[in-house]
Amino acid sequence: MAARNPGTGLELGWISKVHVNQPAVLRHAERIRTRRTVKSNWQAAWLLKAVTCMDLTTLSGDDTPSNVHRMCYKAKHPIREDLLKAMDMHDKGITVAAVCVYPTRVTDAVNALKAAGCNIPVASVAAGFPSGQMPLQTRLDEIKLAVGYGAREIDIVINRALVLTGQWEGSDFIKTSTGKEVENATLPVGVIMMRAIRDFYWQTGNKVGFKPAGGIRTAKEAITWLMLVKEELGVEWLKPELFRLGASSLLEDIEKQIFHHVTGNYPVYHDLPMA
Repeated sequence: MAARNPGTGLELGWISKVHVNQPAVLRHAERIRTRRTVKSNWQAAWLLKAVTCMDLTTLSGDDTPSNVHRMCYKAKHPIREDLLKAMDMHDKGITVAAVCVYPTRVTDAVNALKAAGCNIPVASVAAGFPSGQMPLQTRLDEIKLAVGYGAREIDIVINRALVLTGQWEGSDFIKTSTGKEVENATLPVGVIMMRAIRDFYWQTGNKVGFKPAGGIRTAKEAITWLMLVKEELGVEWLKPELFRLGASSLLEDIEKQIFHHVTGNYPVYHDLPMA
C-alpha cells in the first residue's frame, strides 16, 4: 500500500487534551447498533461494499498451502457468479480488498492469486503477531521477510508498552485489535479511533485508514461498521484504501444474505460449498 501519511511533528499537547465522555460514546455506539438496518437492494449494495473492503484472513496455527489456496480462490470469487449476475454486478470486478496470512504463508498466497489471474494484494501480519513482544531487530527482520516473499501490505503489531508509556508516532492505518484478544473490535472503541482519525485529518490534512478486526461475523455487524464510518468520517473513507474489515468468517454470512436477497430463500450447506 502506497504511503499516504508523510508524518508530522509529535505534538503531545494534542494527546494531553484528549478527553473521552464514556457515557456519551456508549450511547452513540448503541444508537448506531440498534438503528433500523437498510433493506432490499440497499442492503445488498452495502454488503457488496463490505466485501470490497474486506481483508479475507486466515491466521491459524494449522494453516497449510491448500487452505490458503482455497481462500485465495474465494478472495477472487467472494460471491457466487450467478448471484452477481442476478444483481447485474457480475462485470463490476467484485473481489475482496486483500488476503491476510502469516509471513510463512505469503508465498503460497502470492502464487495462488497469480495463478488465478488477479491483482489482489497479500497482507501479512508481522512484528511479533499477536503480542508484539519481540526484540526490535527480530520484528524488523520478520517484516523484511514478508515483503521479500511478496506481501504488499503489512499489519505491524506495535509493542503496546510504547503507547502505554507515551511513545507515540504516526501511521498509515490504525486497527482496533489483533483479533486474538478476549475483546476485539467494539463500536465504542471504533467511535473513539475514528474521531482521532478525523481530528488528525483536520490538523494535518493527512488521511489515516481504519480497520476493525476480530469478532465481526455477521452481515448486520458489517453494515453497522460501514454506517459508523460514513457517519464519523464520511463516504470518502468507504473505500479499501482507507477502510478494511478484518474477518475470517464474515464472508460466509454475507454470501448467505446475498443468496437470500436473490432467491428469497436461505441456502442449505451445499449451495455455498466454498463458504
